[in-house]
Amino acid sequence: MKTARKSPPLVVIGMQASGMDSLTMPATRALFEAEVIFTSRRIAGLLPEAVQAQVRTWPSPFRVLGEEIASLRQQGKRVAVVLTGSPFWYGAGPLLTRWVPPEEMVVHPAPSAFSLAAARMGWPLQHVRTLTLHGRRGACLERHILPGARLLIIGENSATPLKAARRLVRRGFSQSRMTILSWMGTRKESRETLTAAEIAEGNRADFPGFHVLAVEVKADAQAQILPLAPGLPDEAFVHDGQITKRSLRAVTVSMLAPRPHAVLWDVGAGCGSVAVEWIRIAGPEARGYAVERDEKRCRMIEENIDRLGGVGLTVVHGEAPEALADLPAPDAVFIGGGVGREDILDFTLAALNPGGVLIANAVTMEGETQLMNRHARHGGDLVRLSENRAEALGRMRTFRPALAITQWRYVKDRAA
Repeated sequence: MKTARKSPPLVVIGMQASGMDSLTMPATRALFEAEVIFTSRRIAGLLPEAVQAQVRTWPSPFRVLGEEIASLRQQGKRVAVVLTGSPFWYGAGPLLTRWVPPEEMVVHPAPSAFSLAAARMGWPLQHVRTLTLHGRRGACLERHILPGARLLIIGENSATPLKAARRLVRRGFSQSRMTILSWMGTRKESRETLTAAEIAEGNRADFPGFHVLAVEVKADAQAQILPLAPGLPDEAFVHDGQITKRSLRAVTVSMLAPRPHAVLWDVGAGCGSVAVEWIRIAGPEARGYAVERDEKRCRMIEENIDRLGGVGLTVVHGEAPEALADLPAPDAVFIGGGVGREDILDFTLAALNPGGVLIANAVTMEGETQLMNRHARHGGDLVRLSENRAEALGRMRTFRPALAITQWRYVKDRAA
C-alpha cells in the first residue's frame, strides 16, 4: 500500500530593506533552494539575479495565493514566501496560516522594523506601544495618546507623520517629539526629529514613505488626558444631550467587563458613549456593534470613534431586534434605549453567549417595570443608582438629584 507523499514545508522568509544582507545563512539557503518564490514587487527588486526566474509577485486577488501555494506543494514543489521584516508582527504571516498550518511552515524572521527603531532610539521595546497606520484608521492612535507614552508606528506614506501630528496637537500634546526613522538598515537611512507642532504648522507631508515614526508623548498645560478607564468627561463626546452621564457610564462600562476578544452589542446606542468607552478599554482584539436607528446619531458615533479611538466598533444603522440578526453572538450587551420592549430583551438574552453579561438601564416607570419583571423571572442584580450634584441655590449651594436609574445586570449561565 502506497503512502501519500508529504508536501514540502512552506518556507516563510522575513527580509529587511537592506535585502540579502539581512538574511541568516539558513534563510539564504532556503531562498536559493526554492523552486517558486512569492513576494511583492518591491522585495523582488532586492533579490539576486540567480533566483529571479523563480519569482512570482502577489496574485490578484490575494486569496488566489493560497490556491497556488496548495497546488504547488501538492506537486512536490519547494515554495518560499518572502515578506517584510518579522512576518508575524504586523506582517502577512497570519494570512498564510489560513491556507497552511503553522506546523507545515519553516519561518525565518528578520528583525522587525520595531526592533530596529527601538535600537535607534535606545528604548526598551517591552515598554513601548507598537502599532501601524498602514491600511488602518488614524483613530487607532487616540487611545495611546497619554503623557509619557512612547510609541513606535509603522507609517503608511509620507503624510503619516502629519496626520499623527494633527491628532496630537488637537488633543493638546503639541510638544511631543516625533522622530521619523527612514529606510533603516540601508545606505539611505535617515532620521529627523521635530515636535508635533512643527510638523502640523509646517504642513509637512514630504517625509520618506518608508519609515517608522517614534513618538515621545508630552502633554501641554491644557492637554485633554483621556485615560483607559471608564468614565470619560461628557464633553469628550459629540452628543445631542442623550448621553449616559459620566458617573453612570463608569459603572455601566465596568459592569460590562471589557476584555480582549470579546464582542459587545450596544442597543439603542445614542451617541455611542458606552460602546466607545468599552472598546477603548477592551482593546483592538475586541469587537463592538453600536446599533442605532437615528441616522444623525449614527454620524455622532462615527465621529466619537474617530475622536476617542474606538477602533473595532462598528456602527449599525437600523431598528432592533432586526438589525441584530446578522451580528456575531455577544459576550456583553448593553440596552440603554428600547429597554421597555419585550422583543429586544428576548432576542438579546437568547443571543448572549454563555457566561456573557447583559446590562439594561431604565429611567421611566415602564422601563423599570420591565426590568423588575425580568429580574423576577431570570434573577441577576437589580439596583437603583442615583447621583446628586452640588448646584447654586441663590447665594448658597445645595445638592440637586438627577433622574434615578434602575439597572438590571444578568449573567447567563455557562451551562445554558
